[in-house]
Amino acid sequence: MEKIKNDQNINKTNINWYPGHMTKAKRQMDQDIKLIDVIIEIIDGRIPLSSRNPDIDELGKNKSRIIIFNKADLADKEANKKWIEYFKGKGFFVVETNAKSGMGINKIDATMMEACKEKIERNKRRGIVNRPIRGMVVGIPNVGKSTFINSYAKKACTKTGNKPGVTRGKQWIRVNKNIELLDTPGILWPKFDDEKVGIKLAITGAIKDDILNITDLSIYLINYLKENYKGILNKRYEVDEDKEKVEVLYDIAEKRKCLRKNGELDYDKAAGILIDDLRSGNLGKITLD
Repeated sequence: MEKIKNDQNINKTNINWYPGHMTKAKRQMDQDIKLIDVIIEIIDGRIPLSSRNPDIDELGKNKSRIIIFNKADLADKEANKKWIEYFKGKGFFVVETNAKSGMGINKIDATMMEACKEKIERNKRRGIVNRPIRGMVVGIPNVGKSTFINSYAKKACTKTGNKPGVTRGKQWIRVNKNIELLDTPGILWPKFDDEKVGIKLAITGAIKDDILNITDLSIYLINYLKENYKGILNKRYEVDEDKEKVEVLYDIAEKRKCLRKNGELDYDKAAGILIDDLRSGNLGKITLD
């Protein structure tokens, strides 16, 4: 039986994905920031820190900030509480959502008004009334930006997809008479200071699958689950978690009958099943940060 290599080299894997359109998008966002009142940053609740582009803090340092804690229902509830308190401590407004199901979307209007309260009061003193609040929606690829906008506006305003990089250009969306949104392409940053950030982004689908070694990612995920969510792999796949992480992947391949044409175990297929189960929530509520 051909054994896959141990994951000792996974932290040496260079997981960076920064297509040319992201450079252009960042320049455009720098220009558009003066047009908006509040930055609405969509993050993936399963990786609330790793799914934040550090460039956004510099971009929006003088603007009101809202964090949309998306896919919150797929994440660990106790971890959610801690991370939400963390963001609130930084002065951000936070709303837990699942844009796909609509969970939490009904709280956005009130949060927008609260975040822009001072701006609205200033406008009133200047005699400016009925001017819509303008928000810029930002976030890395595949966190659910377009799905969030469509759900919030209650209409299909933007293209959506389960692949990163669907939205390429900016567009304005009028949600109602009080709120307008500027949609922007999802952008990553040129270099990850911590390789584990790139791995977590890859596991949750923020980086295109075709540039990754999915087996390496699955080994990392198995190790993380063994350490932080003991019993979850046994419950899902009926495997012995006390084995080495590579052996656990072998057992998942056997249990799920992942076979190549020659009858050997297909570890890439087993790895794909594991990653898909994490992304869909079939493994349970998990936070990787």
